[in-house]
Amino acid sequence: MSEAGTMFADGKSYERFMGRWSQLAGAKFLDWLDPPKTLRWIDVGCGNGAFTEVLIAKTSPAAVTGIDPSDGQIAYARTRPGAKLAQFRLADAQSLPFGDNSFDAASMALVIAFVPDPVKAAREMARVVKPGGMIATYMWDMPGGGQPNNAIYRALESLGIEAPRAPGFMNAAHDAMRTIWQQAGLQSVDLQVIRIPVVYSSFDDFWEIATLPVGPTGHTVSKLSPAVREKYKQRLREILPIAADGRIAYEAVANAAKGRAP
Repeated sequence: MSEAGTMFADGKSYERFMGRWSQLAGAKFLDWLDPPKTLRWIDVGCGNGAFTEVLIAKTSPAAVTGIDPSDGQIAYARTRPGAKLAQFRLADAQSLPFGDNSFDAASMALVIAFVPDPVKAAREMARVVKPGGMIATYMWDMPGGGQPNNAIYRALESLGIEAPRAPGFMNAAHDAMRTIWQQAGLQSVDLQVIRIPVVYSSFDDFWEIATLPVGPTGHTVSKLSPAVREKYKQRLREILPIAADGRIAYEAVANAAKGRAP
């Protein structure tokens, strides 16, 4: 299993950690793409199917194939009521097990920062999508601190604790996305910024996701001693914008890119 497959192996925990924010951003992403109905899609790095479900609801596709390197994520994706149309299978984004021109369009949601060779993955998407077909991605603006869990990074780093970033952290920047899409030979490359509201009902609501063993920060937090964990909790209270009624609300930002298969 790949590094990303290991970090995000628990589909249920990932749903609590990121699923709702992925779906909010995914809906805006699809509004921007504005694809026609009844296309045959491949959802590369589909994870637990959060985006796949939105893709089906908003675009009425003829068929969807979701691929991911994590057994746990795929297992969860198959339980989603809104993803019954999709076929899910284990596969690597850099070596798609499909023939040329097998799909009309390809999506890669919240994945590009975790792919070892994103240009190779983009070329693979271009290969399996018919000429002129859409190939698009979105990723939280990690270099700009736009991810929904950015406060976790800030809290850990303020305590002198290294919070590992995604291996392709800088590939989430717009300039990097443009370069990757262009190097892959995609045409008519365009970019977009996506903004979504992130809201938690209370600090306890946020604390639950801040301690889930999901992703780079989750695995770091799981190894903290009880004393350091308490300092981490206090630092989060200081960093988060907690309103008088206890609610926490802020904005998350994602970068998106799209192009056409040659």
